[in-house]
Amino acid sequence: MTRYLVMLSAAVPGWNAPGRPPAASARSWSMRSILRTRLSGFVLIAGLLALWECSVRFGWVHSQSWPPFSAVVVACLRGLADGELATTLLSTLRRMLTGYLIGCGVGVCLGLLLGTVTWLRWMIQPIIEVVRPIPIPAIVPPLILFFGVDDALKIFVVALACFFAAFINTLAGVTGVDDVLLQTARTFRTSWSRTLLRVILPSTLPAIASGLRVALGLALVVAVIAEMIAGSAGIGYYIVQMQYALRPDAMYAAILCLAATGYLLNRAFLFAERRLIPWMGRG
Repeated sequence: MTRYLVMLSAAVPGWNAPGRPPAASARSWSMRSILRTRLSGFVLIAGLLALWECSVRFGWVHSQSWPPFSAVVVACLRGLADGELATTLLSTLRRMLTGYLIGCGVGVCLGLLLGTVTWLRWMIQPIIEVVRPIPIPAIVPPLILFFGVDDALKIFVVALACFFAAFINTLAGVTGVDDVLLQTARTFRTSWSRTLLRVILPSTLPAIASGLRVALGLALVVAVIAEMIAGSAGIGYYIVQMQYALRPDAMYAAILCLAATGYLLNRAFLFAERRLIPWMGRG
């Protein structure tokens, strides 16, 4: 029987006797195992950066605005070492996190309130839906008339963008709570505040977390945009100044720092989410 299986595996391409995986199958399995891990994403990024470097070194792209990636890394390390780039980035993060906390706090609280009080939702939600579609860059110039170009403008713009993301997800989570849970709370004559804290809030936490995660990315983007439009400091202002100074390596270095910062913020958020809301199941 064993000899028959061996003969069959040799005669039929792609068929293997039980317990005898070929070397090609082992190689394909190892490749699939790599592709199914986070390592594949980093390999792709490394390949794209190598392609960037080669496009300049081998003369595929001829432009003074397209420096080699190695020059960008050198400019990034130099800017972090002398403190210029680090100080600029930290000032942006300070304004971003301040606006993020304010906007998300108001958005979550208002979402919980409007989700549980129907008549109040009918009154206020139309106003929110009218303001929400307005692009953030479009409201920066009018806000300059009220806040000037100082930190108050950037914080307000970031808070506004974060508010909508947190509010919409929180409201959707509250209105999507299982009605059986609410009916059970009413049956036991549970007060409104206790129902909110013990029933609605735990059920809504996954939706709130999704809104906070979306708002975190928006906060960084909006903070940089506000600094580009009406800034005198921050990483957005720094990028524009490096563009005007014809220093593309420093400009791309700042963008590289922004990408790394955004990634680290997202990973930190997911780490906290796994600890606080383990039933989310995200990695």
